[in-house]
Amino acid sequence: MTTISDRHERALVRLLQVGMLAIAGVGVYRGSVNITINASIALAVTVLPAVLERDYGVRMESGLVLWLTVAVSVHAFGALGPYRTVPWYDSLAHALSASIVAVAGYATFRTVEHHSDRVTLPEWLRFAFVLVFVMAFGVLWEMLEFATELFSKLVGGDAVLAQYGLDDIVYDLVFNQVGAVVVAAWDRVRPTSVGLLARTTEE
Repeated sequence: MTTISDRHERALVRLLQVGMLAIAGVGVYRGSVNITINASIALAVTVLPAVLERDYGVRMESGLVLWLTVAVSVHAFGALGPYRTVPWYDSLAHALSASIVAVAGYATFRTVEHHSDRVTLPEWLRFAFVLVFVMAFGVLWEMLEFATELFSKLVGGDAVLAQYGLDDIVYDLVFNQVGAVVVAAWDRVRPTSVGLLARTTEE
């Protein structure tokens, strides 16, 4: 099976970053704080892998960086209108974002587990850990959306993060778990290798 080379993956990341910069520009042109902030935060997230490698010696594989960039790009583009006009778009964005959260939690735990003799979990419990971690983060995110929407109503203006009713919250949480299950299932298939993070620098 043909796979994308690291060079092409990095090129796609750069292309998506330019796209997010353009979306931020559209937000400025329209005078939309919502679009501008969402696109700017999404773009900033894609810079984190380079910061982790430079400051902490943790290098993400190019495939994971591309995956991360696609997820936040979908979110940034959604702020232009698809979140409101495409019924399934929000669910897709949440599933992608949750998969990134799941990988971050999983990779962090596996790093701690690797460097500590006191921390170890059987495979089935790692599966549960990923699901619970994403569920907790999802609830926290919904609370953040509620808080920002309430704040925007108090001060006036559009909410940076918005909720669209109880059904929206339930669907968000369900599709968060879809993304978590994908990552947790991947761990069960490949339990011997993290596969998404390169080895940290040796101390």
